[in-house]
Amino acid sequence: MKRVFGGFLAAILFMTRLPLPRSAHSPLPLSSAAPYFPSVGALLGLGAAALDVYLRPHLGAGAAAVATVLFLVMITGALHEDGLADCADGLGGGRTREQALHIMRDSRIGSYGALAIAGSLVARTTLIAELAPVQTVTYIICTECLSRWTVLPLAYVLSPARTEGAAPGQGARIAGRLPTFGIVASTLFCLAITVSLLHAEWWRPWIACILVTAMSAVYFQRRIGGITGDCFGAVIQIAATAVYVCGAWR
Repeated sequence: MKRVFGGFLAAILFMTRLPLPRSAHSPLPLSSAAPYFPSVGALLGLGAAALDVYLRPHLGAGAAAVATVLFLVMITGALHEDGLADCADGLGGGRTREQALHIMRDSRIGSYGALAIAGSLVARTTLIAELAPVQTVTYIICTECLSRWTVLPLAYVLSPARTEGAAPGQGARIAGRLPTFGIVASTLFCLAITVSLLHAEWWRPWIACILVTAMSAVYFQRRIGGITGDCFGAVIQIAATAVYVCGAWR
C-alpha cells in the first residue's frame, strides 16, 4: 500500500504543479509512477468539471470552457502543451530522424509548435462549450483520464527514440519500462471510470483513444524509430480532443 501511495504521489508531482512536499514520498522511478497517470487525470478532470459546472450558469458555456481549459493548462504547468509544441516543431520541421529529434530538444517554439498549441486550445475550448450540460462532468473526467492512458500502451510497445548521443529524456524513463500488471490495472481503472460515467456511450471514447494511440505508434516508429517525452504529451493532447469530439458530436 505504501508503494501504491508513493507511486500516486510521484505521478501527481510529475504531472501537476500542485504544491505537495517532495519529501512526502520515497523517490520512485517515473516508470513506477506512470501507471497512475490516468488516476491523476481523473482527479484533474474532476476539478476542471467542477469549475465548468460552477461557471457555466453565470458566464455561459463559452467563457466557462475557456476558464476550464486554462485551469488544466495552469495546474499541469502546460506540460502536455509543451510536448505538443516540441513534437510539432520537430516532426514538421525536421526532414530526417536526426533533425526531428534535434529540433525537439530546442526549448524555443517555432511556427509549427505555435500553431499546434493554438489549435489544441481552440479545439478543446470549443468542444467543451458544445457539450450538453449533462455531459460536462462525465466527459471532462473521462477525457482527462483516458487521454493520459494513451501513455501506457505507447510506452509498452515503443522503445526510446534517443538511444545514443544526447542524454535520454523523459521518454527513455518510461518507454519499455512499464510493468505489465500496472498497465492492466490502470486500464481496468479507466474502463471502470468510463463505463460508470458514460454508460452506453463508454465505447466511443475508447475507440477514439485506441485509434489515436495505434496510429501514433505506427507513425512515431516509422518517423523517429521510437518515442520521446514530447511525443507522449502530443498524443495526450490529440486524444483529449478526440474524446471531446465524441461528446460534442450530434
